[in-house]
Amino acid sequence: MPPTIVLQRGDGSPAAATTENLEKRNEELEKELKRSLEREERMKEELERLWKRLMVAEEAEERLCNQLGELEAEAVDHAREYRAHITILMEQLSVAQKLLQDASINV
Repeated sequence: MPPTIVLQRGDGSPAAATTENLEKRNEELEKELKRSLEREERMKEELERLWKRLMVAEEAEERLCNQLGELEAEAVDHAREYRAHITILMEQLSVAQKLLQDASINV
């Protein structure tokens, strides 16, 4: 017969446990620990994958922001060129109208 070990419960009452019961409980705890460590390892791997994805996303965001800034600067340049072109055309039209008015007065 295995020896009996007396343990104290949290409420102060004694609880008898055999070595067999303790070994069984120990095995259960070891299995739970193993599952917990495996779960922790999977979570670490998932965290690493997410971290890498985050780094890629941040780099992509930075590249897109740079491209957007370049496109905005290019759009401003185009708008200035367009405005200058319109101003030149308006001046040419004004000169042409003046020439037409002067020609019609002289006729």
